[in-house]
Amino acid sequence: MPTSPYFPTYYSGYSGEQNLVQDLVDEQIKLFGSDIYYMPRTILKDNTLDDIIYSKYESQFQIEMLLENVTGFGETSEFISKFGLRITDEVKFRVSTRRWDEASDGYDLTVDGRPNEGDLLYFPLTKDLYEIKFVEREQPFYQMGKLQFYTMTAEIYEVGSDSIETGVAEIDVIETTQSSSIKLFMDPGGTGDFVVGEEIVGDEFLAKATATIASGGAVDGVVMTDTGLYYNQALPPSVTFSGGGATTDATGTATVSATGLITGVVITDGGAGYTSEPTVTIDYSPKDNRADVKSWDSATRALEVINRTGTFTTAELITGLTSGAKWSPESFNTLNNTNSNYDQNFEIEQEADELVDWGEVNPFGEYGNFMDSF
Repeated sequence: MPTSPYFPTYYSGYSGEQNLVQDLVDEQIKLFGSDIYYMPRTILKDNTLDDIIYSKYESQFQIEMLLENVTGFGETSEFISKFGLRITDEVKFRVSTRRWDEASDGYDLTVDGRPNEGDLLYFPLTKDLYEIKFVEREQPFYQMGKLQFYTMTAEIYEVGSDSIETGVAEIDVIETTQSSSIKLFMDPGGTGDFVVGEEIVGDEFLAKATATIASGGAVDGVVMTDTGLYYNQALPPSVTFSGGGATTDATGTATVSATGLITGVVITDGGAGYTSEPTVTIDYSPKDNRADVKSWDSATRALEVINRTGTFTTAELITGLTSGAKWSPESFNTLNNTNSNYDQNFEIEQEADELVDWGEVNPFGEYGNFMDSF
């Protein structure tokens, strides 16, 4: 026999009862909860393999949440693993579904309509960041035919090379003090001073070109001197023309091959009034190494950086995107984290090099063909 059309079933619900339960949930969280900063994650992916390069947290909003495990962190918050002591400090927060829809409106979320795994929570009471590991969306299961709250399981955030720029000072300082950092010593002869907090970029894969001008003072062609590497064909880099005494700057569009090379620049407007060849600047490759400046000592030419997307080389020129400073690395150590007083990776590697004779071809035997025969 079908259910009665005159009396709603438990799971179809009745709006009056649903709103009452939702009001009670909201009231409880407001009375006994805490204001938590929610930080959505922006993922930067590799254009080729679609791998996650690193994450950015550049926005935040406050919303009240109820701490579920009020007696302390989870049972396995500290344990010894094969990598040493790990402190996870697991917590569970509840947030109202109605308040979530109101507070998150207008923010760019990986999955709309609910909290997302991978996003961060800042708990002012402990002054720690927590990464959401799991979001329970159906417990209790459709009470009165509706979901009234989400339960988020989160663990203490392990700061790596992610960018945190929310505009909230007490949150953003965590990146500076805890992110993995390295120190680069620059070659003499650089120009300008780097600014703390600015983004720097290397030119390892940067495309380069020169312009030619016609007798009438307009740009009539661009010659590629370096095609660069790893550019995105679907998103060509910008091209700018500067200098040369122009009254009107030329414009152009870069042509990117299927293999990620800049094969040329199509002139869309030759400009006017050029008395000499202008400088052609093609924007950086998505693969060019980037980082944020933590500190800069002009006397010792020591540059400390965080949030690296790759490893700089001594052959490239590093430019500060805010200051315009330009320096080339002389030496650097990528093994030791200068933000830690306990890192000994470099020392351990040096000791290991003393134990093993790397002059031997292979101390465990040889493999393959060594007699030019098969």
